[in-house]
Amino acid sequence: MQTEALTGLVIKALEDLKGQDIKVIDVRGKTTITDMMVIASGTSDRHVKALADNVAIQAKAAGVMPLGTEGEGDNEWVLVDLNDVVVHVMLPRVRDFYNLEKLWLTDAPAAEASEPVSKVKRLRG
Repeated sequence: MQTEALTGLVIKALEDLKGQDIKVIDVRGKTTITDMMVIASGTSDRHVKALADNVAIQAKAAGVMPLGTEGEGDNEWVLVDLNDVVVHVMLPRVRDFYNLEKLWLTDAPAAEASEPVSKVKRLRG
């Protein structure tokens, strides 16, 4: 599955369960770990778990097996590794503390720092 299609699938899976403040960061050229990072917030530890589970379920249904899932113990920050797309689902306080958007976008202009979902519909190829 192409990176853009997989990113779209992840966004839909998060939106389906009311994931909040979904952002996509294109990290191609900045790391060899992945191409895209998707960051979303959940309202509670149960919501974070449900969002991460739905991403994994939808990916598997599309034929993409997650390489791994981390953080399911306390469900404050759950990472789903889909190889080309890494998904971070966090509680808002954890997201504020780690501020991954700033970490990955230190050299990007503020206006294009991280793209809200409304702009992701036209993902770069």
